[in-house]
Amino acid sequence: MSEEFNSKDIEMNVTDHLSELRKRIIWTLATFILFFILGFIYVREIYSFFEKDIPFELNMTSPGEIIWIFFTMASLVALVATLPMLSLQLWLFVKPALTPKERKVSLAYIPAVFLLFVAGLSFGYTVFVQLILPFLLSLNDGMFNELFTVERYFKFVFRVTIPFALLFEIPIIVMFLTSLGIVNPEWLVKVRKYAYFVLIIIGTMISPPDFVLQLVVAIPLIILYEVSIILSRVVYRRKLKAHQEFMDE
Repeated sequence: MSEEFNSKDIEMNVTDHLSELRKRIIWTLATFILFFILGFIYVREIYSFFEKDIPFELNMTSPGEIIWIFFTMASLVALVATLPMLSLQLWLFVKPALTPKERKVSLAYIPAVFLLFVAGLSFGYTVFVQLILPFLLSLNDGMFNELFTVERYFKFVFRVTIPFALLFEIPIIVMFLTSLGIVNPEWLVKVRKYAYFVLIIIGTMISPPDFVLQLVVAIPLIILYEVSIILSRVVYRRKLKAHQEFMDE
């Protein structure tokens, strides 16, 4: 009889969790659709914002590129604007399993995730416009007629900026993994040279084959890793202190 009740309890818990997950997904999708519509409405203004930094005219080779730019710009706006809501819904989903102190600490991650993502996009776009694009254009030096299409140009922009936006989340990811006990500051220091090597490779893949530009890209990534170690130490000390207080009680 008790086994039957336990089975029913498990089924109810699974059903409740799935229902809660569905609700969080619906809120996230609704937010994405809302901002996608707004981005679609103001796509001309968004395009004008990017176009003012381009020292050349963009062309299109097919009518499909018009639809592509509309959907791409709207999706970019929706992705960035939905990130806080996605983070909030994830927090609300795991909230019942957290202690009051963990809820307060983890809630602070939400604005940090959004701000770091935007900072990464901004940094990547600045590096592209101020350094990478002028360098690439200087290689031409009148050898070829330049014809830049909308689709190819923005695909190249996103290939540079999106990785920066994701890499700027490293400090938050490290803090979260430290709080879970998956990593610790000592391990991060131990693998530092390997992390530097990986970050330099990533910087080389993102930037053109120019040593100065590769340094400009790699140095901020290395600084981010060092900041991650510092934040990991802060989280780790708090975790040890909380553990000690629990043991004393």
